[in-house]
Parts: sequence; structure tokens; C-alpha cells
Amino acid sequence: MCRPLVIAHRGASDELPENTLAAFARAIELGADFVEFDVHPRGERELVVCHDPPPPAGPEPALGEVLELCRGRIGVMVELKSPHRYRRRHPVERVLELLDEEAVFVCFEAGAVARARQLRPGLRTVLNVGSAPVAAAATLGCWAVGLDQTRASAAAVRRAHLLGLAVAVYTVNDETAMLELASRGVEAIFTDRPRAALELLRPRSAT
Repeated sequence: MCRPLVIAHRGASDELPENTLAAFARAIELGADFVEFDVHPRGERELVVCHDPPPPAGPEPALGEVLELCRGRIGVMVELKSPHRYRRRHPVERVLELLDEEAVFVCFEAGAVARARQLRPGLRTVLNVGSAPVAAAATLGCWAVGLDQTRASAAAVRRAHLLGLAVAVYTVNDETAMLELASRGVEAIFTDRPRAALELLRPRSAT
């Protein structure tokens, strides 16, 4: 069984407040493969890391701060939240300006992913499909499709692989589910419990 990538969902969010520098630093310390975090524009200049739409002012970390913390230490998966809401602020373009070639751009909106593919064709992208068909990610040329764990059946995983897609499943905190998904050959698991996932899925020879 090949170990899926362990993606620390909003950092090590079972141990520390989510989407904070401390949670990301903890994920690095644990040895997670990636951190995933949410980004919103705030005003005309700021890009802040938080799950919900940000207030006009507040202590959210800036995207640049998080990228600087992670650079060379852990992979980053940057989920742009609700880009249609912020379309007049050009959120896709602003986020892409800050991402290096190793980053991964994630979004639920196909239009935003298409724009990212147009601007940065070499950048890996993930379309979280929600209720949309898996094939939507393949049509866009994505590296991976993001599936809720309730939709990540063996048939869905096979379908994605036949389309040339990697499969990233969110948000998986149950250890039995982690093992089952790994047995289906998924490439990545988003989890709030990166320490538990790494202990469970890391090959014994690496411990």
C-alpha cells in the first residue's frame, strides 16, 4: 500500500487554532507533506488566510507571511475561497503572483481553476468538485480532483485515475477511513490530525 500524501488541513488544526502560523509551524514540525489553507482578499491589497470572509480589520495572517514560513520546509496547497464574490478584485491573479512553482492552487469554482490554468499552465491545480462530476477536473487539465470522503468510493477513485487525475480526499479524521482510502490508491488525504495520519500511514521502515 502506497502512503498518500498527508495534507495538514488548515495546519495541525487538531492541536492549535486553524489557519494560524502556529498551526502551520506545527505541521512542519510533525513532517506533514503539505499544509492546506484558505485565502480571501481583504480590500484592494490584502490577501489573508482564514476560512470565513474576513472582517474589515483583524489579526488574520497574510498570505505572504504563511508562504514565507513554509517555503523550502513544506508543500503548500492554497485554497482560494469564493473567488466569484471577489471577482472585481482579481483574486486569482493576485494569489498566483505570490505562488512559486511548487505550490498547488485549489478551488471549488471551475472558472477560477480555468483562469489559473490559463495564467500558470505549469502550476498544479486541484478542483474540489463538490457535487460536480469528477470529469470536470480532467476537462480543465487539473493535476488532481478533490473529493469529499463521502464521495470517494472505489468506483470514483478508479474513474479519476482512468481520467489521469490524482485523487485528494477531504477532510479525513477517522483512522479506519484513512486506511480504507489508502487501500483504494488515493494520492492525498486532507486531515485535521496530521500526526495521527503520519503515524498510521507512514511505512514502518520510515519510522
